[in-house]
Amino acid sequence: MTHELTALPLASASSNTTAGGGWWRDAVIYQVYVRSFADSDGDGVGDLRGVRERLPHLARLGVDAVWLTPFYVSPQADGGYDVADYRAVDPLFGDLADADDLVRAAHALGLRVIVDVVPNHTSERHPWFLAALADEPGARGRYLFRPGRGADGAEPPNDWESVFGGPAWARVPDGDWYLHLFAPEQPDLDWENPEVAEEFASVLRFWLDLGVDGFRVDVAHGMVKAPGLPDIGRGAQATLIGTEPLPFFDQDGVHEIHRSWRRLLDSYEGQRIGVAEAWAPTSERLALYVRPDELHQAFNFRFLNCPWDPAAMRTVIDESLAATASVGAPTTWVLSNHDVVRHVTRYGGGPRGLARGRAAALLMLALPGSAYVYQGEELGLPEVSDLPDEARQDPAFHRSAGQEGLRDGCRVPIPWSGQEAPYGFGPSGSWLPQPAGWAELTVAAQTGDPHSTLELYRAALELRRAVPGLGGPESGPLTWQGAPDGVLLFTRPGFACTLNTRAAAVELPAPGRPVLSSAPVETDGRTVRLPPDSCTWWAF
Repeated sequence: MTHELTALPLASASSNTTAGGGWWRDAVIYQVYVRSFADSDGDGVGDLRGVRERLPHLARLGVDAVWLTPFYVSPQADGGYDVADYRAVDPLFGDLADADDLVRAAHALGLRVIVDVVPNHTSERHPWFLAALADEPGARGRYLFRPGRGADGAEPPNDWESVFGGPAWARVPDGDWYLHLFAPEQPDLDWENPEVAEEFASVLRFWLDLGVDGFRVDVAHGMVKAPGLPDIGRGAQATLIGTEPLPFFDQDGVHEIHRSWRRLLDSYEGQRIGVAEAWAPTSERLALYVRPDELHQAFNFRFLNCPWDPAAMRTVIDESLAATASVGAPTTWVLSNHDVVRHVTRYGGGPRGLARGRAAALLMLALPGSAYVYQGEELGLPEVSDLPDEARQDPAFHRSAGQEGLRDGCRVPIPWSGQEAPYGFGPSGSWLPQPAGWAELTVAAQTGDPHSTLELYRAALELRRAVPGLGGPESGPLTWQGAPDGVLLFTRPGFACTLNTRAAAVELPAPGRPVLSSAPVETDGRTVRLPPDSCTWWAF
């Protein structure tokens, strides 16, 4: 007997969160990379009006909230993560009225809205930095300006390297150097200056007053640097994650900033939240960002980076759940985002990568806690690896002589309908070229096809709301069960999940009645034959 996309009767369409719990504890949140989601005005770039027009897709998908990447005034040196005005919408994306309309439309559909805030650095075009370059009194104290070392101060102040490659310091005409852990167009702020904290508290209030439901905090682990800015002692390029705290990342001082933001968020009605993009070296260090008086969620990048290996997966899941449980917080699972190679490609690409990607999605959505879905993930989109160099806009690509240009490939605009580019993305072209073979991957082509990745996600999210054993930690613990080599099997109350990571089918006793699978399973009710690279949900 074959079972695929078989849904249980829905008792309720409400969230599984128990009374008194926070909505974020079991929420599924959809990431919109605004430039690449939907273009309403025909300039080839996605915009806020385009997002608003496509919100019904997200409501039908079954997510709880949407996270929008930066849409603020910016020179776009790093896709909007170089902000020149935190309180204004860049004309590329619309205006403040469009932002207000989007928030209202999302709320009308039952969707919450989370926006990015970028507190580690500003744009070099921000009024503060322009004042610093003009050497106005006190202006440089908002950033990390230092004199150079060596003869005539011609050497950088220390040996730190930029995440994007090359030195983390740039020199200004009068001889001083400023720190930029990312691109030179993104000077780091000095969070020991009280003006910086005051300004960002004001920025948060501005958007909270407009009605947003929270913030994804960019580089939440990076705002505080070690006293004295000490050398690392090696010449390697900076990385977002290491085996121990670095002098520029995951310093303990960041937590007092997050505590102050938690107090601000709690002063507003409606359970507004903070989400940490924190690349911590261990699960225990990551859990510090979601202590009861700090932020509400922190992306689990160890899960994202985990190989297709059952032992490694189980270790990451166990350590992650234990660490967050120790502080009373949910774990926040994620497979892809706008900064990494899409997981279908990371898992091998082609048909097998897609099979693994579908299975990994069901695994993630069955785990206790919250989950994030990156746009296009629900369509099974692969990484676009053959973009022409002249089309790429990732500063990491250009600063590393083309060796590290991995982020443009996951940012290609998503396909909505039609047989050729731009596949309904907008009236004309798109800022990054879309592959010729994406017609079968469009939302329109996959809608109604019971074997499509889109319908798999829709069914999974519907079941996640309906099955009492799924959702947040309050809905039931995870218990591992014995299983053959290469198979993960765990149960939650009334629910079981099997993941076969092997390249061959595996037989085992049926743990219940199959209700959803990433590939057709064969069972006689007593035993089951799990397809290779597949995940199946069971009710019992």
